[in-house]
Amino acid sequence: MSARERETVVADPAAAYDALWRARAAALADEFVGQESFLPRTELLGLARRAGVGPGTRVLDVCCGTGGPGLVLVTELGGDYLGVDASPVSVARARVATVERGCGTARFVVGTVPPLPPGPYDVVLLLETLLAFRDRATLLRSVAGALAPGGRFVVTAEVGRPLTGDERRRLPPGEAVWVTPLATLLTDLERAGLVPVSVQETTARHAEVVEALLRAYEELAARPAAAPGVLVARHLVTTHRRWSRWLHTGRVHTVAIVAEARPRRRPDTGNPTS
Repeated sequence: MSARERETVVADPAAAYDALWRARAAALADEFVGQESFLPRTELLGLARRAGVGPGTRVLDVCCGTGGPGLVLVTELGGDYLGVDASPVSVARARVATVERGCGTARFVVGTVPPLPPGPYDVVLLLETLLAFRDRATLLRSVAGALAPGGRFVVTAEVGRPLTGDERRRLPPGEAVWVTPLATLLTDLERAGLVPVSVQETTARHAEVVEALLRAYEELAARPAAAPGVLVARHLVTTHRRWSRWLHTGRVHTVAIVAEARPRRRPDTGNPTS
């Protein structure tokens, strides 16, 4: 069961969500993006600017969660934003936050991807969820098909050797972690018609974020079990300790990639045109 799913089965999910939100906000301060994330606010905005997000930009955020990063972008940079997520609970929370913050150009829909909502889009975001997709090729082709020519794909990814059988058996039931080598990911992007124009190593900064969140979750988890958010926090302590170990030992690295959608060349048949 994922952390997001656990938030819906505790006795008072709203109180648990609020307790976790406050813990994250206190841990990350100005770098908090409004939901569970290793992505600092400054990195998010830098990637969005590199991709050209601004007023009038058509933006699709795939696996948007509760909409935290999307609302940061709309508030800071503008844009015609659409977030899609498979969780009705997350989308409902994103819609509430949109009204509360007055982000009229942000919309959220429930959906499983691929396929993506019909485009075209100028920018597609996939933040910290690529590792949940075992079939990357189908997903990346769908992204390329949704982008306008010259559009940008922003993806933050966890890269490294694929997990061993023993590592996979140690994961909580239902947790999808499909780590891939960076070289393989870059090849997959190009094959889909998405040409990387920027590849940034982000491991050290993300490790700092993980440590800050881990300390916050450990503090929350030490409270009585009946307190809001404690059961989820105890699960998050386990997962964040694993990510801390992976990032600090180099078992997994994190990267931020901006790729451009370019039309595929038709194969040369050798036959002259008339």
